[in-house]
Amino acid sequence: MRVFNSLSRAPEAFIPPQDGRIIMYVCGLTPYDSAHIGHARAYVSFDIIKRYLIKRGFKAYHIQNITDVDDKIIKRCRETGADPKKLTEQNHSEALELFGRLNILPADVYPKVTEHIPDIIELISLLIKKGAAYETETGVYFDISAFPAYGVLSGQNMEQIRAGSRFEVDESKQDPADFALWKKTKGEIVEFDSPWGRGRPGWHIECSAMSRKYAKRTLDIHGGARDLIFPHHENEIAQSEAADGRKFCRYWMHVGFLTVGGEKMSKSLGNFITLKQALTTSTPAALRLFYLQAHYRSPLDYDEDVLESMEESVERIFNSLGLIREACEGKGPVHADKEFREKSDELIKQFHKHMEDDFNTPEALASLHGLLRLANAHVSGKHDCEQLLKVKTAIDDMLWILGLEENRKPAIEEKSAALFALVEELGGARPENAGEALDILIAMRDAARNKKDYKTSDRIRSRLKEIGVILEDKPSGVRWKLA
Repeated sequence: MRVFNSLSRAPEAFIPPQDGRIIMYVCGLTPYDSAHIGHARAYVSFDIIKRYLIKRGFKAYHIQNITDVDDKIIKRCRETGADPKKLTEQNHSEALELFGRLNILPADVYPKVTEHIPDIIELISLLIKKGAAYETETGVYFDISAFPAYGVLSGQNMEQIRAGSRFEVDESKQDPADFALWKKTKGEIVEFDSPWGRGRPGWHIECSAMSRKYAKRTLDIHGGARDLIFPHHENEIAQSEAADGRKFCRYWMHVGFLTVGGEKMSKSLGNFITLKQALTTSTPAALRLFYLQAHYRSPLDYDEDVLESMEESVERIFNSLGLIREACEGKGPVHADKEFREKSDELIKQFHKHMEDDFNTPEALASLHGLLRLANAHVSGKHDCEQLLKVKTAIDDMLWILGLEENRKPAIEEKSAALFALVEELGGARPENAGEALDILIAMRDAARNKKDYKTSDRIRSRLKEIGVILEDKPSGVRWKLA
């Protein structure tokens, strides 16, 4: 297996530890606001990496921190009067619920900064003792001159780094590029006692302290979005290796940017999409499949038209799998089909070959689709039940690795009563659930339009809008989303 290591900026053979226990540290949320589709892309990417490692027989120990102390959190609380603890807990709990809907496996531990202040203080004290950090009237800073390899991850030289540090000019620092380990404060919303007075930790030291506490050795994989390479991950390497004298992490992995309409998400541009919003219009499986269309290191542009096509792709995948499962249940004489066996075995092999090549999901998906098409063509005639069962098992494994589950419609059950009442008002049969009620109403609207009864069709559309369901007429058919 080969992975692209951001540290060497090249693909490398992945050499697992002797005990087969792989320790992954993935930078978690700063929960000052709701999780967005960019967060989801990163965590889906690492979820697939984790799933594949598990399927390969490794034990994956996954650490994902919660940065519940940060400038953005403090700013939001000042603006809104919110309690920082309640704000961060509420946003993180909501994010985990949404990640669960996306079928992202939970981390083994979610350490919070606020619960690890003693560990952070211990690490800062060690850095001071080793001469790699110093105290000033404003805080405690890491001395980058104490770590000659500084810049190894980002590839920047010290002139570039210092130029980029000018916006954080602090006359008390020995070097403009030295970064804060502890920020001294007085009467701030969030602050803690320390040997250097009241204050709070700098951003970078938090991850070093928590990975140090839970990993207890060199990390195998450290991941996050591409924009964390510098300064965050660069600083983690410097402070961690300066403190412990050992390699901090063996493989650094970074996810490409997600844009909307070709631009970075921004509330001021009106293209900021929360994960909660995305899951009102897209099923979890379709959203995951959308992310998988691009390699995890490549940029990806959010496109609702492409997402609609993903809904159809998901439906085809599980319809095809259903046909294969039905065929496997049939009994009959063993009919060995040499050509089918060779072609299907090759496609199964290709799927894993692509996943072994730095988790190349676009190519792996092509192998999965090819296998589904081959199997579907095979079941239409006299089929090889023994090989078909092997193919079904392989497809089930592939779908588990990719985290794709049966298509689930967005949650609309809270609108059941209103939808049932509208169906009854229009003389339709009583539905079993909200989804069925919507199907009936859409069919009734289509029938009215076919009869040129636009008054009825417009009435159904308007009433659904009042309920909170928007109908959209697309070339592929009628789509609906929650308002």
